[in-house]
Amino acid sequence: MSRQDGPDLVLALHGTRSEAGQLVAGALVAAVASRLPGVRVHLGWADVLTPTLTDVLARLGDAVVVPCFLTAGYHVTSDLPAAVEAAGGRAMLAPLIGPGLLAAVADRVREAGVGDAVVLAAAGSRRARSVAEVGRAAGALALLLGVPVVPAFVTSARPGVGEAVAALRADGHRRVVVASYLLAPGVFADRLHEAGADAVSAPIGVHPLVVEAAISAYSCVVAEEHDTAAALATAPGVERIA
Repeated sequence: MSRQDGPDLVLALHGTRSEAGQLVAGALVAAVASRLPGVRVHLGWADVLTPTLTDVLARLGDAVVVPCFLTAGYHVTSDLPAAVEAAGGRAMLAPLIGPGLLAAVADRVREAGVGDAVVLAAAGSRRARSVAEVGRAAGALALLLGVPVVPAFVTSARPGVGEAVAALRADGHRRVVVASYLLAPGVFADRLHEAGADAVSAPIGVHPLVVEAAISAYSCVVAEEHDTAAALATAPGVERIA
């Protein structure tokens, strides 16, 4: 895109008090911005930190919000739409980036060393939809890695990560690896190291696929809006004012 050739892009991330997690967020903004020189890229926190997503959107005009979340939990389905509405409702919400990132998770597991079995460890949610998404992701990750993969959760859903590790050991798996289904370092990522696994993969971080997923989500919304505007401009019976 050329200069000033698109609406602002706001990356919405879950807040963290972890300095390492905040550095990942800043690096992600920089990486996306470097790929979209004609677009202003901002960071809006969904929780814990400021500026909040509402704060950021309130000082912008048209914008596209890209949810940097892995599953459709409460933040994605409730908090982000509420933040858009609270800021005046002008921003457009893109799809969340999670579904396209399993290959990145597989890369992180290979860096840690693939074991006999893997626990896909997600943050957790009380929402059945989010829990089911992690289950499907575990099945897809098993195909990528060629070993059994079971889903588990740090909080709010069962099984817990430690429970899943213990169950795999009881089934005879000698080397069990925890795959971090988390975007950035923080308290949840730290807790994975207490689960008793032989290795824990790093959070996804600023993987090229994360950058690509954010750009793709933004571009799809912009293209859809452009197509809609073009269709309205050429529709029969539509009065156009010069």
